[in-house]
Amino acid sequence: MITAPLPATSPDLPLRRLARITFTTFLLTFIAARVLVILIMTRRMPDLFLHLGGTHVHHLNYGIFLLAAVGGLLVFTGRPGDRMRQLCALLYGFGMALTFDEFGMWLHLGGGYWQRASFDAVIVLLSLFGVIAFAPTLARMRTHHWATAAITALAVALFYLMLFESIKYVGKRVGPRLIDIEEAGPR
Repeated sequence: MITAPLPATSPDLPLRRLARITFTTFLLTFIAARVLVILIMTRRMPDLFLHLGGTHVHHLNYGIFLLAAVGGLLVFTGRPGDRMRQLCALLYGFGMALTFDEFGMWLHLGGGYWQRASFDAVIVLLSLFGVIAFAPTLARMRTHHWATAAITALAVALFYLMLFESIKYVGKRVGPRLIDIEEAGPR
């Protein structure tokens, strides 16, 4: 007996919805992580950092464990239902934000929390997640979509160029203060 292959996605839960869950969770988690770190380092809230044997466990480790758990769930649960897929999209966005918020530490072990590489990585990932979540599929792209995409890509490139220039300026002005906060914060 020949059976038709199962569809890649459930008709009830399109991939775009999962991508939007991931995008939103990623964005909100990144913002929350940055705000919490600033509040802890400026001693405006209690030290919530995990310390094991005198070692500060950075939140990128929580993200790595979450990503491993999501991978395990998807690999070992067979065909996950819609609820499981939504949970995985949520946990994936959460884990990716925690991990990439400290991306600069991957590149420069022992470096500070406020590395530019982390911010750049988050911007790139948010852009990719945004395209996956909100852009039309390639099969639905028409001439006006391609023209809009080209204009949008140019506008985004110019925006990022201006953003990075302003970040350099702000980094020179605020960067030393952030480093002072990090050094004075809990260890």
